Amino acid sequence: MIQVLHRALDIMELVAADPERPKSLGEIADALGLNHGTCANIMKTLVSRKYLEQLGAKKGYVLGSKSFALSGNDAYRKDLIEAAAPEMEMLTAAIRENSILAVIHGENRIVIHRANAEQELQVRTMDEKHVYDSASGRLLLGMMTDAEIDRFIHKYGLPPAGMWAEASTHEGMKRAVDLIRREQCSFQMLPGRQVVGLGVAIRNNGRVIASLSIYLPEYRYMAIDKVKLVTDLKATSDRISSKLGGK
Repeated sequence: MIQVLHRALDIMELVAADPERPKSLGEIADALGLNHGTCANIMKTLVSRKYLEQLGAKKGYVLGSKSFALSGNDAYRKDLIEAAAPEMEMLTAAIRENSILAVIHGENRIVIHRANAEQELQVRTMDEKHVYDSASGRLLLGMMTDAEIDRFIHKYGLPPAGMWAEASTHEGMKRAVDLIRREQCSFQMLPGRQVVGLGVAIRNNGRVIASLSIYLPEYRYMAIDKVKLVTDLKATSDRISSKLGGK
């Protein structure tokens, strides 16, 4: 049992040493001097527990969402949440809608803090969703460099039309990214759920590190001052960014 624990930790440390580059089973096993079958069994467990993520058949492994929470990001996340939490509470009280703070990891956006409103009907989004399938994820993608977006698409593919129709082709993705950058805001209408999501960027010394988003029922979105809603959302993200080190 102790030996298996050591091997599991060795695998995670190896993957974490270069977290953006997927590593194959063979590469990991050979680097650690492990039998390929033994290594595969350990990694299967790590994948099932979300400490590793398999990108697809023969595409390799990267750290999973559970490792993300344990991989040295705690101090940065603590500072981010401490800066964002009071501002999110004020935003939520003002607009009476739920807000979330999210970061990107792998192909997913992960919620790291929530501020919940008290209206009877509220929209609650999952803690972990595909980048393409969330306003916050789309915002974070749009704020990447062109080279980073190309690598993301090469690794994870383009979104299916049913998830993000406007960006399901390379030309469509470019137009969608250009719009996000121009508006400094992302928009998502969830098909079949009558839900609207909006996301804006949070920066630390000019670098986008997180997204602030709100989700609300479509009927309430259609009835409110949309310009003021986006203005309030951006003003909140600006205050959070200023606390962290400016825009």
